[in-house]
Amino acid sequence: MNISPAKENILKRIRTALSVPTPLPFPKSEGYDSVYKPASEEATVEFAEQFSKLQGRFVYCVSREELALQLTGLVEKMDWQNIYCIEDALLNDAGISLNERLVKTDLANCDVSVTGCESLVARTGSIVMSSAQQSGRTTSVYAPVHICIAYSSQLVYDVKDALQLLKEKYGTALPSQITFATGPSRTADIEKTLVVGVHGPKEVYVFFVES
Repeated sequence: MNISPAKENILKRIRTALSVPTPLPFPKSEGYDSVYKPASEEATVEFAEQFSKLQGRFVYCVSREELALQLTGLVEKMDWQNIYCIEDALLNDAGISLNERLVKTDLANCDVSVTGCESLVARTGSIVMSSAQQSGRTTSVYAPVHICIAYSSQLVYDVKDALQLLKEKYGTALPSQITFATGPSRTADIEKTLVVGVHGPKEVYVFFVES
């Protein structure tokens, strides 16, 4: 195959250029560094601040005993009559002595639902949930009030850390749905009128328990 002198000249110039790579003129513009500042506070404090900014309600519990006390007190104060929870491990940890109010088959008519989570993301104040949890897809979004019980071992700083936890837990068999719930459900119309609770719970509580 004959190569014309002009084409050979072009190929030589390309080979020469490739042998001496040109440094990037603006190396910091390639997006290798994180756009977010590193955490300046403890992850627990960061999550509580971000979650509260988004109208979430954060309750800190130093132990499972305090969790039981705080949760039972809240239920009594709000006079919730139908509490939907199908996660027995959570009920055992919470020690809820409200069996007459506990329902496991009537999510449509409950006052509040109680679930666990996969993790909490401190930087965004988000609750990470998946369809692989015992509560499934609907429990956290159907009830008017959602209570999430989470533990300090589930707290991570960023979204990528939450995804890494999921990969470590489920391997290649990731859940069919992974949800990042950031505060109560909200939407806004063209006039920027914010409405809370249209597509999910109007109130979201996180009971954070030190493991």
